[in-house]
Amino acid sequence: MKKHALKPGRPPLRSAIRRRLEARFGSVPARLLLVNVARQRLSIIENGIPVASYPVSTSQFGVGSREGSFMTPPGIHRVAEKIGAGAPPGRIFRDRLDTGENWDGRSHADNLILTRIIRLEGCEEGINRGPGIDSYERFIYIHGTDKEDRIGTPLSHGCVCMKNDDIISLFDSIEAGTIVVID
Repeated sequence: MKKHALKPGRPPLRSAIRRRLEARFGSVPARLLLVNVARQRLSIIENGIPVASYPVSTSQFGVGSREGSFMTPPGIHRVAEKIGAGAPPGRIFRDRLDTGENWDGRSHADNLILTRIIRLEGCEEGINRGPGIDSYERFIYIHGTDKEDRIGTPLSHGCVCMKNDDIISLFDSIEAGTIVVID
């Protein structure tokens, strides 16, 4: 697993998120992903300790769940599907299907969905699950992008974007069902 610099300091999970996880699952899952929107980072947390961290880009429109808002939905999610195993880095996906085309290395007008897709499903009714706010129905993913030079700043239309090498590393290190907290 490719590891990035981790900064020591305060616990990775805010107490409010910890309480919501405990209420939902009985305890904080031993392994989860934490997307910190303010820092534009995704961390793998094991037994409360960050073991890997990656720069990401969330929505340029902010945080919110409303359908059509193009915002990144907050709260507790789970990995519903992993799409693209074995595809070469830079493979272009449309509608979750491998197009057979590879990214040409240039930045395109659209934020291309590249390399791997980790599709998220909201776990919190009224926050990211249910009519008009459902993360799964909104097609919220963690995915590679052609805008790698902008990773670390908000740029997406709701998804969590990663560098292509990083999404491969993350994809290979998690299972369907892994909990993802967007905070």
